Amino acid sequence: MQPTIRILIADDHQIVRAGLSQFLADQGDMEVAGEASNGDELIEKIRSQPFDVILLDIAMPGKNGIDCLRVIRQIHPKLPVLVLSAYPEAHYAINLLRSGASGYVSKNAEPKELVRAIRIVARGRRYVSESAADLVSAELANPGVKKLHETLSEREFQIFRKLATGESPTQIANELNLSVKTVSTYRARVLEKMSLKTNADLTYYAIKNELLD
Repeated sequence: MQPTIRILIADDHQIVRAGLSQFLADQGDMEVAGEASNGDELIEKIRSQPFDVILLDIAMPGKNGIDCLRVIRQIHPKLPVLVLSAYPEAHYAINLLRSGASGYVSKNAEPKELVRAIRIVARGRRYVSESAADLVSAELANPGVKKLHETLSEREFQIFRKLATGESPTQIANELNLSVKTVSTYRARVLEKMSLKTNADLTYYAIKNELLD
């Protein structure tokens, strides 16, 4: 008999968590063993009990999905994290896969795709949808043709999003346990890589490319 896959759903919308819980409960090999409505609750739960797969939304209050992914990788490096997001794959998939996500599924995907993705990552493999695979293939075929935010490292991308939402270097430093000087250095690096000059430019770019919550 195949072991049950214990899933933790992290999403700030109760109706989404309830719908996923009901749907996954109908799968004979899956069990929703926990839920979290924000990043801090998610981290607390993975510290206190075991899970086989984390279903992680990007847009959550407090620590967002990108922040949480980094912490999860520090606590449980091999714990499969499947990102389930309303954002188009073209905007986030490659960056999140680089950051250690086990897979990326759009909330607009067919339910059977989600089930398949959960089973794949639970076996320790990566799930890459057909459209995400096309993005990766295009990047490999044209390594010089990237969107500006795709040139950023994991930490740079994390700080870029926080700056774009209006957070100050002091706020970011407190959240990420960095010095203000280090955050300012990252900010300068991000602006240089993206050929931008101000935080307002970062915000405009993020809105234009649908990278904000």
